Amino acid sequence: METVQNIKQRFEIIGNDPKLNRAIEKAIQVAPTDISVLVTGESGVGKENIPKIIHSLSHRKHGKYIAVNCGAIPEGTIDSELFGHEKGAFTGATSTREGYFEVANGGTIFLDEVGELPLTTQVRLLRILENGEFLKVGSSQVQKTDVRIVAATNVNLFNAIEKGKFREDLYYRLSTVEIALPPLRDRKDDIHLLFRKFAADFAHKYKMPPLKLDEGAVQLLQKYRWSGNIRQLRNVAEQISVLETNRDISGATLQSYLPPTEGSNLPSVINSSKSESDFSTERDILYKVLFDMKSDLNDLKKLTLELMKSGAAKAQDINPNLIQKIYGSKEDSEIEFEEQPVTAVVTPTHTENYSNPDDNYLFAETIEEEEVLRLEQKEIEMIKKSLEKNKGKRKAAADELGISERTLYRKIKQFDL
Repeated sequence: METVQNIKQRFEIIGNDPKLNRAIEKAIQVAPTDISVLVTGESGVGKENIPKIIHSLSHRKHGKYIAVNCGAIPEGTIDSELFGHEKGAFTGATSTREGYFEVANGGTIFLDEVGELPLTTQVRLLRILENGEFLKVGSSQVQKTDVRIVAATNVNLFNAIEKGKFREDLYYRLSTVEIALPPLRDRKDDIHLLFRKFAADFAHKYKMPPLKLDEGAVQLLQKYRWSGNIRQLRNVAEQISVLETNRDISGATLQSYLPPTEGSNLPSVINSSKSESDFSTERDILYKVLFDMKSDLNDLKKLTLELMKSGAAKAQDINPNLIQKIYGSKEDSEIEFEEQPVTAVVTPTHTENYSNPDDNYLFAETIEEEEVLRLEQKEIEMIKKSLEKNKGKRKAAADELGISERTLYRKIKQFDL
């Protein structure tokens, strides 16, 4: 039986961290079996090495090993990639195609970023895990395959299950054995070893003397968070190897190559826990606000037109409730009332020249156009929000907005979304 040290040398794995050694031990132990394995850990920790170890030590080592990045395949074509398709199954399917599960029959498939699989694909994958059966896209003939599945993810699948983005039964099928790889910041004693290995590799590659770190630089390496893990450490080592003419690296020099750990320029991920009912409630409130705004604007147009047509409307002819609704209390209003029926004077907050009678109607049309534009903008924002929430699925977005899919499609073309 292979030892942990032999495996490290064979796959060029650097480090002596106990958690890393335990992960390799588990991979060695499960390799002779056919049980499915789930590899977890942050991006950049080297999860791709575990399925290679498992495949090379299994009885399938002479079969094919296929690694699939599930997050890099578009949702519309991933079923075809994994399970194949029949000729004419969809536009562009000019011939029958074998999928990865058919090609890898008798071997091992590594599904990286398995948490990104669409729910429909998860159902198909669950069937393969249960009985080895699958259907090609556009086919009704059941086919059998004998593959070992090793999956990996850098997301919390329990959170994905709670949000309805990952099937719970599939999680338990995949994670018969779970192997967790520690982040680089938890392997402080291994960081300098890894840096020296990368520096030596790049010195050989670029035909330069190897880098040497002083004590301050070594301490900085170990204290830094390394959010990108081994991948980030390797990139930093390559940058310094290429750009620095002085091969003795101080802590100050190393610091200039490290992005600040506090704050980030990366796009933030918002952990939204809002349910469908929350979104519907917000939508109803927004509709109510829009309709109230439209009603108020209509009342304001009516009042403005009355004042402009008559030149000076009499106070008793103007509905006081209308005035109060638009301007607030009588004290807040800019319309002056007296007990005797006198002319009501409106003092606008800014002056306009209405010497031309046609300007009155132009003013009213401008108000109406601004109202339409404002309502259209709200409509565009709601359509965008719904499309983003439903990942571009027009039918789901239309159901959520309470309109037909044809109407939504017309709106998308109208607003050039």
